[in-house]
Amino acid sequence: MPSPDLYEILGVDRNATQEELKKAYRNLARQHHPDANPDDPASEARFKDVSQAYEILSDPERRANYDRFGADVGAGAGPFGAGSVQDIFDMFFGGMGHAPSRRGPQPGPDAEVAVEITLDEAAFGASKEITVTLPLRCSTCQGSGSAPGTSPVTCEECNGAGEVRRVRNSILGQMVTATVCPRCGGFGTRIESPCPECRGDGRTQTSTTLTIQIPAGVEDGSTMRLADRGPAGPRGGTNGRLFVHLRVAPDERFQRSGDDLHHEAHIAFTQAALGASIDVPTLREPITIDVAPGSANGTVHRVRHEGVTHLHGRGRGDLYVHLVVDVPTDLDETSAALLRELAEHRGEAVVAESGGFFRRRAKR
Repeated sequence: MPSPDLYEILGVDRNATQEELKKAYRNLARQHHPDANPDDPASEARFKDVSQAYEILSDPERRANYDRFGADVGAGAGPFGAGSVQDIFDMFFGGMGHAPSRRGPQPGPDAEVAVEITLDEAAFGASKEITVTLPLRCSTCQGSGSAPGTSPVTCEECNGAGEVRRVRNSILGQMVTATVCPRCGGFGTRIESPCPECRGDGRTQTSTTLTIQIPAGVEDGSTMRLADRGPAGPRGGTNGRLFVHLRVAPDERFQRSGDDLHHEAHIAFTQAALGASIDVPTLREPITIDVAPGSANGTVHRVRHEGVTHLHGRGRGDLYVHLVVDVPTDLDETSAALLRELAEHRGEAVVAESGGFFRRRAKR
């Protein structure tokens, strides 16, 4: 039986934003929550499917794997991958009698940046500096959010737990529901004297220069994931991830196909007829190839190991040189006369000189 489509489970299209995914999940989770549908196994199963689908699609990396391979590749065991559906449940409905999970600073969000590189950098790898502006840890308060010389105080509402628990009765007995403390936002502490630089957030917008190592063989549209290089979390939270999307600039010399390169080499029709040695570019130094006499337009020469380095492997692709035979359109009288002599020698019929093609072009 084919695996269910996660987007269909949530009732969204494949281009849905994270906010649209969250909204769809909230609605379906409340609709099929076991407390709202007692003694209904179908609703309970539906609730689990919805939670598992959201768990995968809400993670950018796991969603990308699912979009590409149709499965939660590398996420772990089970049809929906390893992870805690309970964590998603907690996000919207609070805990169910377990230890607090929201106490303290939360990790920073992920961020994205696009970087343009050359074909040479993509082929051989490169060390590249990029400048990004992100919310990073405040240097004045070191991320605490408190003014210098002061410290956060314990929240009186939750006594430092970061959560507020409430007991309610249900058909299953007493249930303990834990929700994020509305006063401290789950930190467990409050800022009485905010830092004047970051106003209590613990972060400021900062431009920083990073050096990234681009691996040899990357393609246009590849994405690098840099752990702990993204935005800082509020009030001392750890940094999120920075996703670097690589854009390979067009190269007028080559067209890339996988790890192979293709180049068009223009030659004169006399070179095609009589043969010649011509210089063609490579990613490093030009090389010379021999054009055999009688080469036709579109003849391809294969030059081994002059293409792009194999990503995470050894060796390189090949370079394919496509011959383009240029036929002259601006012959002078001497050249035209020589060609007519050649045509006559070979017994080939051409337009008469008096009203011929060359004479007509000369009068324009």
